[in-house]
Amino acid sequence: MSPDIDTIAHAIELALAPVFLLVAVGAMLNVLTTRLSRAVDRTRVLHDRVEGAASIPEPVEEELGILTRRMRIINIAVILCVICALLICSVVAIIFLASIVSIAVSAPIVWCFVGAMSCLIGALLCLLREIYLATMRMPIRH
Repeated sequence: MSPDIDTIAHAIELALAPVFLLVAVGAMLNVLTTRLSRAVDRTRVLHDRVEGAASIPEPVEEELGILTRRMRIINIAVILCVICALLICSVVAIIFLASIVSIAVSAPIVWCFVGAMSCLIGALLCLLREIYLATMRMPIRH
C-alpha cells in the first residue's frame, strides 16, 4: 500500500526543520575549514622561514606549537560537525520513513537529535577554544 500525497507532504514538512539546522552546520563547517586552512598556511610560512636553520628561534617554535594545537582542536570540531550532520540526516530520514510507513520511532529520533545537539555543542566549544588560542598572543596596537 503506497502512501497518499498528503502523507508525503506532511513528511516533508516534518523533515524540513532539521534541514535548516543542517544548513547551519554546513556554514559552521565552512568557518572551521577556513580557519584550518589559515593555520596550515601560517605553519607553512613559518616552516619556510626556518628551513635550513641550525635551530628554530623560540618565538617561532612557540607559535608552531600553538598552531599545532589550533589545528588539532579544529580537526576535532570538524569531526563533531560531520557527526552532527550525519545524525541530523538520520533524523530527517527516520521522520520521513516513519511517516510513510506509519511506525512509531520517537526514541531513535530523540537520541539522534540529542546526539546531534551534543556534537554541535562540542564543536562550538572547540571553536571557542581555538579562537582563544589564536588571539591570546596577538599584539594589540593602538
